[in-house]
Amino acid sequence: MRVLQLGPYPPPYGGVQTNLVAIRSYLQKQGVPCSVINVTRHRKLEEDGVYYPSSAVELLQLLARLKCDIVHQHFGGMLTNRVIALSLACTLQPGAKSVMTFHSGGFPSTLEGLALGPNSLAAFVLRRFDGLIAVNAEIMNFFQRLRMKPARVRLISPYAFLDDQDVLPEVLGRFFADHDPVLISAGQLEPEYDLPLQIDAVAQLRTKFPRVGLVLLGSGSIETDLRERISQRQCSDHILLPGDVAHGATIEAMTRSRLMLRTTWYDGEAISVREARQVGTPVIATETALRPAGIRLIPKSDLPALVRAIEEELQRPATRRERIAADDSSVREVFDFYRDLLEGSIR
Repeated sequence: MRVLQLGPYPPPYGGVQTNLVAIRSYLQKQGVPCSVINVTRHRKLEEDGVYYPSSAVELLQLLARLKCDIVHQHFGGMLTNRVIALSLACTLQPGAKSVMTFHSGGFPSTLEGLALGPNSLAAFVLRRFDGLIAVNAEIMNFFQRLRMKPARVRLISPYAFLDDQDVLPEVLGRFFADHDPVLISAGQLEPEYDLPLQIDAVAQLRTKFPRVGLVLLGSGSIETDLRERISQRQCSDHILLPGDVAHGATIEAMTRSRLMLRTTWYDGEAISVREARQVGTPVIATETALRPAGIRLIPKSDLPALVRAIEEELQRPATRRERIAADDSSVREVFDFYRDLLEGSIR
């Protein structure tokens, strides 16, 4: 078996990236070669079977050149024409079975998602895949609405794996030394994460918790706007945007933090929430149908509710944290799916 994955490859780290890396790591441990084509604007030197095409033409040339038995596309975000075109190219690879993991848990309920029907171009292209992986029940229902063949669809939750905890970058280490408690957001600096809400919350929290600090990990399209917003607040020294950090350092920062915040407008299967739970860090998140048990839920874009939830959590004694062992059953399910496709038991 030879596998080629297409999707975002870290850095930066996010849920899709984490799942892609987990699958690749598992395959390599099984002795299965697995190359990756990065489909984002982030670039590194090509090495160890990870490729960074600089254009759509170069991407398609790589797709044609890298021989494989399974081509596995990872999709998160909006189902744009660019994504549909790439998906079609994946399904046209001669001699390879095509698989897509549809990571965008919130997409089916968006206006764009609700507008798609079984006769749409997107539905036609998705039906061409030999295998489709939904990360939650909402996506499974979406596939059903688009009339995907049930035998070709699997419900497999994304895998949240914990790297060995790593030394924090110096700027993060200093911030943790100077602040207590520390709140953390581990995502991307994009509008849908509603990060200004967290900034406004810290401004209010400092009256009761003068040493409170907030770390906003990641990068994204609103980074400049966030830095401008933070610079205008009296609490600017207590909010840190360290950019992208290695996954092991992210896990270490989560472990040291008193709370993790997930204040999204909409959300799918948030791997960062699962990672926080695995290291024992309490989570406050906006309500969606997809949240796991055991986290504090608040309405979206509700500043008083967020401040109140944080205050109540911080007033509780910090408990001893037990690191939960990761369960690799989801990546084993992906591997089994590959084998079923290659053996011809799925049509």
